[in-house]
Parts: sequence; C-alpha cells; structure tokens
Amino acid sequence: MHHDDFKFEPVRGLPEALPEDEHILWQGQPNALRLAKDAWKMNWILGYFIALAIYRVGLSSTTVSLTEAMGHGIPFLIAGALAGLIIWLIAYVQARSTVYTLTNKRACMRIGAALTMTLNLPYVCIGNAQSMIRKSGLGTITFEMIGDDRLSYLMTWPHARPWHFTKTQPAFRSIPDAARVAAIFADAAETRVNTPQVSRSPAAGDAIAAE
Repeated sequence: MHHDDFKFEPVRGLPEALPEDEHILWQGQPNALRLAKDAWKMNWILGYFIALAIYRVGLSSTTVSLTEAMGHGIPFLIAGALAGLIIWLIAYVQARSTVYTLTNKRACMRIGAALTMTLNLPYVCIGNAQSMIRKSGLGTITFEMIGDDRLSYLMTWPHARPWHFTKTQPAFRSIPDAARVAAIFADAAETRVNTPQVSRSPAAGDAIAAE
C-alpha cells in the first residue's frame, strides 16, 4: 500500500494553503546521486578507499606475488563500496524528503528527513542569487538573504551554500534543469520586487477615535 509521509500537507511541500493571489511556478527535488557527490563528497571518499587499495597492493607486492597482492586490496574496495552505498542511501532519503518550491512571491524549502521544517524565503528578503550549472543540466541555486534574520547552517545543511557559516545562504541543491529554474526565479523575483507595496494607513477618523 502506498504511504505518503507528508499527507498532512495541504499543498505538497508547503505547510499551509497558498493565498488567493499566490500560485506555484515550479516544484522539484534534489537529484540523489548528485547530492551524494556534492554534499557528501562521495567521489572523494571512494577515491580515498581506492588509493588505500592501490597502496596496499603496492606494499604487498614487495613480498608476495602480484596476484596475491591484488587480493590484499580487495577488502579496501569492498569497504569503499559499502561506504559509497551508505552515503547514497543517506542522500536518497534527504532528496526524497525535500521539496523546493517557487511561487510568484517566494522560494520555499521543505527539508529534513527526521525533523522536517519549511523555510519561507520572500523575494523581497533575497538580495542576490547565484547558480552553478553543470553540463548535465543539474545545478545549485543559492540565495543571499538580507536583513538581520539568521538561519542555522547546521539546521539547513545540506540545503545551504558550503562553508558560509556566518551568514547562511539557503540553496536549491543538485536540482535538474537548473538553468530553467534560475530563469523562473529571476523573472518572478524581479516582478515581485518591482511591484508596489500598498499599506493602509489609519484614516483621520480612526486616529481620532483611537485617542
């Protein structure tokens, strides 16, 4: 039986229904394999175990035959494969529990596998955005926030720009078709920021009555 872990959401990826004047422009999730490589450095870890295996084979070949020495490197390769599998599984769970959303007013991030939370990033609070796009089309879009509100790097990781601890920059990590998503964000943010914001001031009668 299919079980939806987020069935309580009124709108997928959002904690509440959208207002009438707000609508979804795009939704997506990280690519699990790319997230494992970018956030968890899976390639570096696999390379480390391969280097250990080569070193062990080279060391053993000085005392035993090359065939036997190659056998000494197999445990390191197996350990590396297991480590890579564990990392991919972690990234898969993180990617499956994540939903990135762009509306005409904000960017939203539902993140967290064990402790789920939703970040709302209004376009008027985003000072700048940067995109890193690979040849495969997968890429990351980071948001530089303005204002005094601070986000926790540990709470948002891996959905944050690496090594920016002082002022965390939330990010759409390892998303497919990143160039198109960046264009959607740019158009929506520009439209939103350039839209006049009308606030209601109390009428003279209201002010007198309140005194």
